[in-house]
Amino acid sequence: MSGSTMSSAIAGAGWLAVAGGVALSVLGPSRMAMAAGVAAAYAGFCGAVVAHHRQRRAKVAALAGTDDGATLVVYASQTGFAEQLALQTATALQGAGLPVQLLSLAEVDGRRLQACRQALFVVSTTGEGDAPDSASGFARRLLAGADGLQRLRYGILALGDSSYARFCAFGHALEGWLQRQRAQPLFDLIEVDNGDAGALRHWQNHLSALSGGAEIADWERPRYEHWRLAQRHYLNPGSQGAPAFHLVLAPPDGAAPDWQAGDIAEIGPCHAPAEVDRLLAQLGLDGATPVRCDGADTTLAAAMATRMPLPAPHLAAMQGVAPQQLVDALAPLPHREYSIASLPRDGRLELLVRQTRHDDGRLGLASGWLTGHAAVGSRIALRIRANRSFHPPADDRPLILVGNGTGLAGLRAQLKARAAAGRRRNWLLFGERSARHDAFFAGELAGWLADGTLARADHAWSRDGGAPRYVQDALRLHADGVRQWVADGAAIYVCGSLQGMAGGVHDALAEILGEDALRRLADDGRYRRDVY
Repeated sequence: MSGSTMSSAIAGAGWLAVAGGVALSVLGPSRMAMAAGVAAAYAGFCGAVVAHHRQRRAKVAALAGTDDGATLVVYASQTGFAEQLALQTATALQGAGLPVQLLSLAEVDGRRLQACRQALFVVSTTGEGDAPDSASGFARRLLAGADGLQRLRYGILALGDSSYARFCAFGHALEGWLQRQRAQPLFDLIEVDNGDAGALRHWQNHLSALSGGAEIADWERPRYEHWRLAQRHYLNPGSQGAPAFHLVLAPPDGAAPDWQAGDIAEIGPCHAPAEVDRLLAQLGLDGATPVRCDGADTTLAAAMATRMPLPAPHLAAMQGVAPQQLVDALAPLPHREYSIASLPRDGRLELLVRQTRHDDGRLGLASGWLTGHAAVGSRIALRIRANRSFHPPADDRPLILVGNGTGLAGLRAQLKARAAAGRRRNWLLFGERSARHDAFFAGELAGWLADGTLARADHAWSRDGGAPRYVQDALRLHADGVRQWVADGAAIYVCGSLQGMAGGVHDALAEILGEDALRRLADDGRYRRDVY
């Protein structure tokens, strides 16, 4: 449970106790006892939540001395904001079951980084591009050195203020040093301009992916619009992979949302109706009871569909608690991010979503909601987040698009934008399992090849036999072509899975172009990634 939700839970418990105290003078003995019992049960629940929260903070603080197999979370803070975000990061990962070590950058040296396999850096820039005071020693000791970090995978959350000329300069300097030591990026550096909430949500989404899709509560109150699920198409029946769906969402009535290719749809998922009904039955509550949730009037069932699961040990303690207090005590479900596969000119927002399942057979939170539980016609909570680092090139330079699986969604939007602008030198390299079952949007891609929007397209089918098997193999097979396109000024955009594909493609490009050349492409904005 987040700190803000915990505070509202404490406030709710206090209100109920006061109300019960007033009621003692006007209620009969039986109703007086009931009111007191409800207050006690709710207060006990909130006390358990507070204790749990304090225990988690204590555990994270204690992690500074344990590093065996742990993800290193490192902060460099000038005002305390980076430290706060690092603590939230460590707490989220620990809550998802990952071992974590939380340290200041001042406590980090080359030996520690060489022993680490995965590190997340939350770093501020102060003044005109300087490191925070606490990190100046690290900058002097290591940024000029070369220790070799081939085993390390890393992510960087860079905090800054875009009104300064050298925005997020220390974060970029740290990234450059890590790349020179041959450390591998988990995902592209995330810039945060003055605490930008969208950038922080993007970081949280990566944390969820790193912890196997764990449900990590959002750090801010969600503010969604209500879109409508207009169509849902099952794309790959018979595939050896999990089901994939093409979803079409209609905007809110009277709205004309705007976005660019590369932008992200953040979905506010819901529990399956049957799951909500089962919980309410256990609590003896009527789902039709009116309540307030996220500033709007709704029913208890609709509100509980959007809330984090009630911990099983507390179910008995919550028997008889007032519906509104129950809603107030629980954090909203975390959002999930999906690459938008369409443009505003299409008049609809399209997604390509693969259904995921947990080991116990349950559908994934958001993919289950979008592909299974939500009926066509249902309202879908959605907000659009600008993703400037994956917007199309502003000029007509050649574009190499590389991806796999549902990453084709983000590449499709890029191709739509290039087609609309009349920019035709585009090369798609795409990997999936089977040409027979997993050739997503095959007719559309064939049309773009026919009209010249696509200059060439190369596929890698991992389950069909032969070569290439994976998209990184396709890159190596066509290495001469990649070098020629880059020499002609091409940008390379990569979209798809973080695990496997992103690292494999990065390694292949480093082999083909050279590590220094690939780093220069990234510095020039010609190598961009949207991976998850």
